[in-house]
Amino acid sequence: MSVQRPITLLVCALGGEGGGVLAQWLVDTATRAGYAAQSTSIPGVAQRTGATTYYLEVFPQPIASLGGRRPVFGLVPVPGGLDALVCSELLEAARQTTLGLPDAARTTVLASSARALTNAERMPMGDGRVDSAALLALLRAHSRELHVLDFGALAREAGTIVSAVMLGAIAAGGVLPFAREHYEAVIGSGGRAAAASQRGFALAYERVAALRAQTAYVAQVVGNGKAVQAAAAPPALPPAVAAAFPGEVHAMLALGHARVLQYQDAAYAALYLQRLARVRDAERAGDPGAAHGWATTRETARWLALWMAFDDIVRVAELKLDRQRWARVRREVGAGEHEVVKVYDHFKPGVPEFAGMLPPRWARALQAWDVRRGARGHEPLALPLKLPTHTVFGMAMLRLLAAQRWLRRRGLRYADEQALIERWLDTVVRASSADWRLGHELALCGRLIKGYGGTHQRGRDNLVHIVEQLAERTPFADAAARAQAIAQARGAALTDEGGTTLDATLQRHGAAARPMREAPIRFVRKKTGTPLG
Repeated sequence: MSVQRPITLLVCALGGEGGGVLAQWLVDTATRAGYAAQSTSIPGVAQRTGATTYYLEVFPQPIASLGGRRPVFGLVPVPGGLDALVCSELLEAARQTTLGLPDAARTTVLASSARALTNAERMPMGDGRVDSAALLALLRAHSRELHVLDFGALAREAGTIVSAVMLGAIAAGGVLPFAREHYEAVIGSGGRAAAASQRGFALAYERVAALRAQTAYVAQVVGNGKAVQAAAAPPALPPAVAAAFPGEVHAMLALGHARVLQYQDAAYAALYLQRLARVRDAERAGDPGAAHGWATTRETARWLALWMAFDDIVRVAELKLDRQRWARVRREVGAGEHEVVKVYDHFKPGVPEFAGMLPPRWARALQAWDVRRGARGHEPLALPLKLPTHTVFGMAMLRLLAAQRWLRRRGLRYADEQALIERWLDTVVRASSADWRLGHELALCGRLIKGYGGTHQRGRDNLVHIVEQLAERTPFADAAARAQAIAQARGAALTDEGGTTLDATLQRHGAAARPMREAPIRFVRKKTGTPLG
């Protein structure tokens, strides 16, 4: 690095992460170490549509050696002119990269693997998240040195904010010519906040230092012509299950099998494997050479597990009892080891939730009664509850609900979900045996099933309608045209909640639009004297 130009560093932080404090720490560190520095900031906007950036320039020679001269600093970063890019969120690092700021031959990138989803990622009905693997590939291609770790997790572990962790990462990154004690001195040591910041700094410093040492070792080994082999993690599957399915499916199968087993019991997990084996056999018949890497079986393993582990009252209670949830709540409120945290959980179960756990005959009678109430103009019946789950009573109520797992198989909701699962799987199996792509597209339709309540019901209705109309009733020229229509309908169903795009897509392919659902119309008499608006 030439001593005739400043060292340049850009820090990108989200709201509430202490980016301004970090920038001041860096300037104070430079001053304490005897170097000239300047920082500027550009405010971002709220609701995760941007970030606040802090640009720092440090002259790499001590002020005492400049003979009275003062360096001239810039106010904003220029493309390709960064020595270091530090971001508290992965997509933000990629966004700065697309602006051309880092340089593959010059820039050290320190980024957090944590994601704070943008508005554009949250809006789609489907999975609108940007693929983290693609973001990492972009950063690797445009950085001289890349180190990625979860800044947020380290901050929570230390009980501090992200800025202290980012300072430790910068200190260990080796870009700025300061000693560790210079950084630690500006944090201070008095009070609980300073102690927590010191812990966060130390955790990040040691983690980045270890990553840099590992990178240097690998580079040395590769330079000496030695191969470096990463040990593969053993499959987290019972040996009999692993032997029955191809290796390409094992990673997804392990996750699905564990989820279904935890959700109900071993018999339910065995049913999951039996269902998946049918799809495996059908895919083997339609693609004997496994040219597509068992993609249909792998996707079915994903969506089948999520559907079989549908949300109900029992599942909600189990999630609220989870120890990790309580630990997360304590971290979020900053509670000390001996401090009491009071938690109130709000529930509003209605007739669908109660009926779902009742035997079909009783459940349908309850649903018919609720429909008659709605026809008379009454609001849907619901029971608002405020449960103090930090108390013995509240915890006992949650445990009582979670213990009703045995009722699940006897309930109407279980029977309905299993019937629809079998219908979808039968279609996937028949299609996969005849044409691989058609079976694959139908398997991917499992992603329509998501959420709970009205969202879950709409997803089920959309899937059933797509299967009925495009996989069974509507004639097509060949299997390829049918598969393309199903893919377009699935994408349309995930585009908008109202289903207008889906209906248009169905009709474009000669299929019937979704039937209109009955909805009560309520007339409310305006009270005399009530002002408008």
